[in-house]
Amino acid sequence: MTARFLLAAPHSGSGKTTVTSVVLAALHARGLKVQPFKAGPDYLDPTHLSRAAGRAARNLDSFLLPEERLREVFARAAWDADVSVVEGVMGLYDGRDPLSDEHSSAHLSRTLDLPVVLLIDAGGMARTVAAVAGGLRDYGQGVRLAGVILNRVGSARHAELCGAALEQAGIRCFGHVPKMEALHLPSRHLGLLAAQTHPHDRDALLRAAGTLDLDALLAVTAAPPLPARAPGTGRSGPRVRIALARDEAFSFYYEDALDALQEAGADLVPFSPLLDDRVPDADGLLIGGGYPEAHAAALSANHAMRESVADFCRSGRPVIAECGGLMYLSHALETQDGTYPMCGVVPERTRMAGRLTLGYREVTSLQDTPLAPAGTPLRAHEFHYSVLDGTPAHPAYHVQGVPEGYARGNVLASYLHLHLSADPALPARLVRACLDARP
Repeated sequence: MTARFLLAAPHSGSGKTTVTSVVLAALHARGLKVQPFKAGPDYLDPTHLSRAAGRAARNLDSFLLPEERLREVFARAAWDADVSVVEGVMGLYDGRDPLSDEHSSAHLSRTLDLPVVLLIDAGGMARTVAAVAGGLRDYGQGVRLAGVILNRVGSARHAELCGAALEQAGIRCFGHVPKMEALHLPSRHLGLLAAQTHPHDRDALLRAAGTLDLDALLAVTAAPPLPARAPGTGRSGPRVRIALARDEAFSFYYEDALDALQEAGADLVPFSPLLDDRVPDADGLLIGGGYPEAHAAALSANHAMRESVADFCRSGRPVIAECGGLMYLSHALETQDGTYPMCGVVPERTRMAGRLTLGYREVTSLQDTPLAPAGTPLRAHEFHYSVLDGTPAHPAYHVQGVPEGYARGNVLASYLHLHLSADPALPARLVRACLDARP
């Protein structure tokens, strides 16, 4: 038997990422193979889950991924795991529409047949935790509540009072995570800071797990092993090299999207726009999202790299730039500290706007691009605090009636985050474009 469950909460800010990390670290310390997942499109929380579990976290987004593909992504990552733990998103029933729980944690739990472990921030509550847990248990159909973990508990007596209330309501309590300053994670405008620069203190995670009943949690969430679905080995035939921008400025990638590229025939060659002086020898270039605004001065000062990127874009080889990548390819990036020249491929400049653009998007490609022909419907996610100044001369899409991004010839740059694992035609077309661009 293995164990599988989804850890959800009544609302954002309950401490889901921290408590999920506590659970993952404790299970990993037992010598178990633990596979972490994050519900939704978030790029930052998975870095903390990966570090705690010692294994790369995967995103499970029911909007970006068709249901069949969602199941496949889950099964392929979890096939050899002893325990699979999914961190939910927002509140348990919060999805795209306030009148439906579609694309919520509850929706994901039903789709993947996962019991829910409810995390409740017990600060300032005792008996009320049972009312919250009972209300969430009874509100939606098809949600199996396995039990509760209490967070930010002030004392052993506080935990005892909450536990007694839950027991009276017939709800199992798997223990609690105490208030600990060492568990606090800093954040900035896009969410938590990534684990690469601001990791959890592992010793603190393990200390916090001392008040959890992990044996009971594993027993209640036990399930038959999933059918073995090991990752694919990739297609036969010629392979291409795709340069992958990956450093502190550009780090937003879905692991399954990178796997899809490799299985389509791409070998990924990481490089750093911050530290290196040229793009590696490659057939294509992928620049994901991240925090270019936090490194604008250093990116701008690396003249050799900026010129190398611009030359690559002029070479006819495919270039895909998402969000932060678009900002890097723009004429200049304006921050509160000044305006910094960038690569100059996209003729407009980008600037930090101080307001969040957020949401799922359904769009149609306006131009033939290295990813899709004109007229292709696509699903995407947007999450950024910057804007592209002016009306794009060569827009890639219309987003809610407004032209967006840049698509011209071999270059596609947009604020939209696509999931290349959603449709095998996307990575296959990119690989084919890389082959076609060879001399």
